[in-house]
Amino acid sequence: MSLVYSEDDRMLADTAEEFLLSKSPVAAQRTLRDSKSALNFDNDVWQQMVELGWTAITFPEKLGGLEFGYKGLGAVFESMGKHLTASPLLSSVVLCGSLLEQLANDSQLEWLNHIISGEKRLALAIDEKARHEPFNFQTEAVDVADGFVLSGKKVMVMDGLSADGWVVSAKHKEGVSLFIVPFSEDVIVKRTNLVDSRNYAELTFNELTLPVNALLGNPGDSIDAINHSLDLGRLCLSSEILGASKALFDMTVEYLKTREQFGVKIGTFQALQHRAANCYVELELAQSCVIAALSNADDTKSDLGLSASLAKCQVSKAADLITREAIQMHGGIGVTDELDIGLYLKRIRVAQMSLGDADFHQARYGELKNKM
Repeated sequence: MSLVYSEDDRMLADTAEEFLLSKSPVAAQRTLRDSKSALNFDNDVWQQMVELGWTAITFPEKLGGLEFGYKGLGAVFESMGKHLTASPLLSSVVLCGSLLEQLANDSQLEWLNHIISGEKRLALAIDEKARHEPFNFQTEAVDVADGFVLSGKKVMVMDGLSADGWVVSAKHKEGVSLFIVPFSEDVIVKRTNLVDSRNYAELTFNELTLPVNALLGNPGDSIDAINHSLDLGRLCLSSEILGASKALFDMTVEYLKTREQFGVKIGTFQALQHRAANCYVELELAQSCVIAALSNADDTKSDLGLSASLAKCQVSKAADLITREAIQMHGGIGVTDELDIGLYLKRIRVAQMSLGDADFHQARYGELKNKM
């Protein structure tokens, strides 16, 4: 297992870095926030990402993908984290796309084709509480003569606003089933405002009638597929947090090199040097965990759940340290909106909570380890 990006991965990362620096700098995310955009991401930039092939990176060639692997996609997400780029790449491509790849029948694969081509977007609706508990929900699907009736509520649906449809989990057949729910006026969609100013929604299904072909996979047998897709999403989200933390650390080190106090650069103070060194060590450890987990995602024989939880836990803890130190080392200006520090802090905090926080994954890691 390699704990560094390959040359091909680095080339992909460099391409992503050049593109995002030009088309989606941090200033663009500030503009999106202030404009209160309906999508909370730039659709023109998103379509250019599609043209670059980012939506096809991980899928096999027989499904219209590039079969490049998650290590390469992780490098892209790291660059997106560095620039705070908002896009539906995680929600539509990684989470919903991987579920379609695992479970879709021939007719449902049309959704995957549309996702890869950027023509349509899907969003995963799985949580019903503020904290991530993917299998603690009340949404229920009942069989009827010509399909299903879906009832319940989902919250914290990433990129759920203006989506062309949603993949919804529900209690069904004494188990858990997934359903593709195309956009409908019968679905009550409500915006959820979070501090990172991204696209989140709350969905309510009041006895919504679905056709037979809405069922994704076998009835009552979707837990393994959901866990696999969530772990892939957790890895990409970990890569994004890693990229954002790296950018924040670099900003802080640069400030230590330039800010003067009592006539000397504050970076010469040994106490601050020690604190910066501690951040660097934690960041390197987190990167090793993330890259190792991404390598496991491309290895069908690996235990993805274990490495994904380790990576998400470790990178979240490292991000906690780096965000705190960035604010403190910048002093009073660290809490002003004038600097980009606050934008990174807000995005990192939401990303840490999404798909399970450090406590969730620490507990999950222990449970999975005990089962080995």
